[in-house]
Amino acid sequence: MAIVFDDLLAKGVRKGEVPARTASARDWYRKQAKGVRATPESLIKADPDRFRNQVRVGSMYHFFYDPKHKKTLPYYDRFPLIFPFKKVPGGFMGINLHYLPLPLRAKLMDALYNLSNNDRYDEKTKLRLSYNILNSGSKYKWFKPCVKHYLSAHVRSRFLEVYSSEWDIALFLPTERFVKSNKSKVHKDSREMI
Repeated sequence: MAIVFDDLLAKGVRKGEVPARTASARDWYRKQAKGVRATPESLIKADPDRFRNQVRVGSMYHFFYDPKHKKTLPYYDRFPLIFPFKKVPGGFMGINLHYLPLPLRAKLMDALYNLSNNDRYDEKTKLRLSYNILNSGSKYKWFKPCVKHYLSAHVRSRFLEVYSSEWDIALFLPTERFVKSNKSKVHKDSREMI
């Protein structure tokens, strides 16, 4: 994972694109990420410094997940890309960005940048997220199909933190792993829910 991100970040910096700070930089990184061949297995072999035992509200993570009610769910993502927004007994609530098609994912992320606690996009940058904030404005309207409840006992890996300078890259990497349906059907259902 570090190689994927490091390579794209280095290429972007050489081109004068500072991650996350401008709309044109975000678009540049997203476009570059579309062409990257990345798998969950390759990403999870990242730098051990990225692994976390628990999530922090407002940070971005990847992890393997096996839902408790997978037999009754119409579909689910085995490798979510989430921003947790609330800790709850036995787990946490988060928005899994994989449930949105790329254009809507980008629109939601652009709106979420307004919730960052600083504009440095460094190791201290996180989003000031809560359900009430997300539900309060039409600029976040794409979040609803992404809200998921994750149980800690069903997490099947450590949490892989995606640094804030890499959010736009992770956003467009083809790492979703939907089970019982394909992403076209998932994205169609999400559009209908919005």
